[in-house]
Amino acid sequence: MKPLRKFINNIKPNFITDGKYSKWFPLFDAIENFFYSSSGKTTNPTHVKDAVDIQKIMVTVWLATFPTMLFGMYNLGAQSLEYLDLIGRQNTGDWHHAIVSIVGYDSSSFFAKLWFGASYFLPIYAVVFVVGIGWEVVFAVIRKHEINEGAFVSTVLFALSCPPDIPLWQAALGITFGLVIGKEIFGGTGKNFLNPALTGRAFIYFAYPAQLSGDKVWIAGLSDNAIIPEGYSGATALGVAAEKGIPGLNDSFSWLDAFVGNIPGSVGETSVIAILIGLAILLLTKVASYRIILGTLFGMIMMSSILNIVGSDSNPMFYVPWYWHAVIGSFAFGLVFMATEPVSGSGTNAGRWIYGFTIGVLVILIRVINPAFPEGMMLAILFANLLAPVIDHMVVMNNIRKRKALLNE
Repeated sequence: MKPLRKFINNIKPNFITDGKYSKWFPLFDAIENFFYSSSGKTTNPTHVKDAVDIQKIMVTVWLATFPTMLFGMYNLGAQSLEYLDLIGRQNTGDWHHAIVSIVGYDSSSFFAKLWFGASYFLPIYAVVFVVGIGWEVVFAVIRKHEINEGAFVSTVLFALSCPPDIPLWQAALGITFGLVIGKEIFGGTGKNFLNPALTGRAFIYFAYPAQLSGDKVWIAGLSDNAIIPEGYSGATALGVAAEKGIPGLNDSFSWLDAFVGNIPGSVGETSVIAILIGLAILLLTKVASYRIILGTLFGMIMMSSILNIVGSDSNPMFYVPWYWHAVIGSFAFGLVFMATEPVSGSGTNAGRWIYGFTIGVLVILIRVINPAFPEGMMLAILFANLLAPVIDHMVVMNNIRKRKALLNE
């Protein structure tokens, strides 16, 4: 890597201060930081010296999504190939041979399923990544500051929250809205009060609700001599719960299937195990706040338990217990990767408990009380984002009152 370091050092003067390409310094800086961490360090004694910077935090979050991403692609392939095999057995012809010719080897193998799922997810991620980083470059050049690595995380989280059949232009439009309207118009990273990935997802949901309804998900199929459809929409576990309650869930999926992730759903939201691996990484590196995690769980358990007691003659969701809510829909994914986002969440320790508790209560209220919206994690986090500054203000003012009281004693 020494020749690369030498080459970068030689051309760097052209991109800094009065260099002839100084306008494009943000793009150069992004490429340099892709290969090397920043060598800049604080020396003044008033600074807190720490090896952690924004780049390392964002890379940690990005890597923490890998277990979820890999399992999501595998599960998409497994669900699709199982459906294709089922349809194939109902039609004549050497269907097994046709599937093998498509995936390249036995369709029951792990790699066949992973490859098949990746063929649908990776184009979505590629488009979202290119468009998202493109907007980051544009605003960095205009404002003459470095490209922030937060866009890398926003793009992967947005892509993982999308269903596999979302049109690529909608994915591009969603990440554009999320980054430009949700972040850049407020000043960029560190100044946004809404989670950019969730902002883009909310925009796509309300603009094109057929793709992100939360109750159904598309499973891939392949057109073959007008016999096999391009795909079909299968009910998610959350959709089954909203329509048939616990009896429907038990008939369609086991709790263990939902926990492991062997159920239909958006790419990043099915496997709680894979999400928990990401959570372990974020907690061990102290990127995520355990207070938000526990606060959200407490709020969700309390609200769902209350509604279980209240009951309903017409709404089966009232009887869905907390342990099912925890493994269906986007609850686990949103809790680990969205709710813990430090910029749009509460910054005080006490505020994080309240912030998380608010998310937990709201997600159950939206899922259960609102029949038109089976999923509630996205809106719960966005509502909590709006309340975060108020929560922190109340915590700070309460601390000030306590200290004044101690001084007056």
